[in-house]
Amino acid sequence: MTADHPRAEVVIDLAAIRHNVGLLAARAAASGAETMAVVKADAYGHGALPVAQAAVRAGATWLGACSLAEALELRRAGVTTRLFSWLDTADVDFLPGVANDIDLSVSSAAELARVASAAARAGKRARVHLKIDTGLSRSGCPAELWPALVKAAAAEPGIEVVAMWSHLAAADEPGHPSIDRQAERFADAYAIARDAGLDPLRHLANSAATLTRPDLHFDLVRPGIAMYGLNPVPQPEDLVPAMTFRSSVVLTKRIAAGESVSYGLTWTAPRDTTLALVPVGYADGVPRTLSGRMDVWLGGRRRPVAGRVCMDQLVVDCGDDEPEIGAEVVLFGTGRDGGPTATEWAETIGTIDYEIVTGMYRPRVRRRYVGEA
Repeated sequence: MTADHPRAEVVIDLAAIRHNVGLLAARAAASGAETMAVVKADAYGHGALPVAQAAVRAGATWLGACSLAEALELRRAGVTTRLFSWLDTADVDFLPGVANDIDLSVSSAAELARVASAAARAGKRARVHLKIDTGLSRSGCPAELWPALVKAAAAEPGIEVVAMWSHLAAADEPGHPSIDRQAERFADAYAIARDAGLDPLRHLANSAATLTRPDLHFDLVRPGIAMYGLNPVPQPEDLVPAMTFRSSVVLTKRIAAGESVSYGLTWTAPRDTTLALVPVGYADGVPRTLSGRMDVWLGGRRRPVAGRVCMDQLVVDCGDDEPEIGAEVVLFGTGRDGGPTATEWAETIGTIDYEIVTGMYRPRVRRRYVGEA
């Protein structure tokens, strides 16, 4: 497989990442907030280290990772930017996080005790962000336990409470009543934290709120999906998709009208036509549920996939055109030329584009970077 004749390749445009982060950071700065670029899940399938470096160049002053392991991997790679991790299992030792200056999320008294223990063993204070559950009902401290948690955190000598935070449930639906309700609960929790003697930074805004609710930017925003160029809100935004998924033609053949294609013979040629075989399938991230419902960009135009998507291959109906062997096939990309996008895939099969791009982190899919600074 080469750059000219890929089998299964995602091309990540780091210039697009910088553009998107720059836009989001400018929105935040206008409200007096800093920007945490979220690079969890290997940067939503785009590659954590190169994306983190691009985001910092574009104005991000914090980086967010889901697990401590993800954050430590970036730290060991030489990333010195402030790092935050927020979700780990009960057996994870927080000592390496404290030792490597990684900010840790705490949602309960038990987690606070584990972090305090790690701080004592590390011989330094742990930087902690206390999480309040404002209505998403995932992680986060319940409101009735919040006063005790902030009081305990304020009294613990090994803990430096850097921030408090929460997560919005429906910010991608501007005007949803839950947004203001969560903001009110967040404000109540902040007042309680202040009464306990804390002076924490506040962060609540995800991508959607960064774009639509400047009043919720507070001290720090946490854009995720938008920095990859996928728009989480209904109104248009100047975001550029950073990922293009491509393959190439390995075989063409002519079939007669009435011949059928692929497993189950679910598609039958209505006319004599040329088929192009593309060596990529559901093992490479093409959902089988797109069978009969997807196009690719080949030879300067959209062309339909004929029959079922297989594990390792799919077939494209090219009509009377005959693509060259090795011709590029774009499965999804920016959409600027009229080709398919990750968002189109998601909408077709009833999911979200987050799932499409994060699903491209697969052993057989090569990753290549362009647009490096």
